[in-house]
Amino acid sequence: MASLFTRGKTYYVQVSTNGKVTRRSLRTTSKQIAKAKLLELERDRMAGELRLPTQTPIPELVGAYMRHVLTFKTAANAGKDASVLRNVFGVCCPELEQTRRGESNARAMAGKRRDRPVRPLTASCAEAVTTAQVEEHLSGLMRERAWSPKTYNQHRTILQRMYTWAIESERIRIAGDRNPVARIRRARERAPEIRHLTLAQIDEQLAALAHDSVLLPMVAVLIYVGLRRAELLWLQREDIDLAAGFIRVRAKTVGGASWQPKTASNRLVPIQPALVAILRAHPPRPCPGEWRFPSLRGARWDPDNFSQALARAQRAAGLPWHCLDFRHTYGSLLAQRGLSLHQISKLMGNSPEVCRRHYAHLATEDLVEVAQFVANVAGRS
Repeated sequence: MASLFTRGKTYYVQVSTNGKVTRRSLRTTSKQIAKAKLLELERDRMAGELRLPTQTPIPELVGAYMRHVLTFKTAANAGKDASVLRNVFGVCCPELEQTRRGESNARAMAGKRRDRPVRPLTASCAEAVTTAQVEEHLSGLMRERAWSPKTYNQHRTILQRMYTWAIESERIRIAGDRNPVARIRRARERAPEIRHLTLAQIDEQLAALAHDSVLLPMVAVLIYVGLRRAELLWLQREDIDLAAGFIRVRAKTVGGASWQPKTASNRLVPIQPALVAILRAHPPRPCPGEWRFPSLRGARWDPDNFSQALARAQRAAGLPWHCLDFRHTYGSLLAQRGLSLHQISKLMGNSPEVCRRHYAHLATEDLVEVAQFVANVAGRS
């Protein structure tokens, strides 16, 4: 028996077959259209054709999904999806053979533990993949590679997203319309361990790079403005206004290459006087593209090359910190100085929820006010 119901304004159909209930969106807000689709559904049921499973080769489905992802995501973010699918299905289609730099996956990822060859999950077709198979495969990778619960959940999420897209776009039909990944339980994630520098450690860090005119101003920006690595490397001269005291983090296209901030929103971040002094002491070097912090070759830094150069300098100075520690330093200092999590999220280009997970333990003022309020109320009773 099939019936209609709504979630919000969208109509859904609920089908009961042999005691099992399945639901799916009709992707319409029109009651008339929903009724017509329900009648068509009933005719299919009468003919015995409802929900007959398709048989789609896994490489065909994975390739189609990656083409879909590349349409709506940046190459870097699409690469994360590709890495997950390689870990599960191996290099099963051409879309998984290319990295974002156009190199073959075998060459680009050789020797890197996170993407080394794995025994792929196999099935006769994409529709035949079972919940037990996916769970066993991910659990095996978690044990073999010592994954964190967060990495396990990321793989689960991307696989579930692929199957949801395939089912909703009607590229595949699975008996009962069941996403084989949806029933896999998320792993319990640990609280994030946030490492940040104290004021004394900031002085130590900047002093260690005092004679490096390339890395010093870049690290200073990471610490005093809390930029992400990519945001730093994509800064152009016009993005930094020392007179007005702001850095503009904005989407741009340079030389045919496009980039945008992680949250797809531009923002202004104020510059502290200490950073202004460092930037004035280290003016930009001439280079094509007007990059504010060009590489030694005068071009925009490659992210990995920059991280390696910074790591070498840190090892030479005996310091353990890296780009993410510098970014967390900025957020932590803002929280310690009483800024709200909403204000911190605006300055750092994060969601308030991310800032809550990272910095709520440092924002003590609200907790103190609550405790004082409770104490006052208790004293009056």
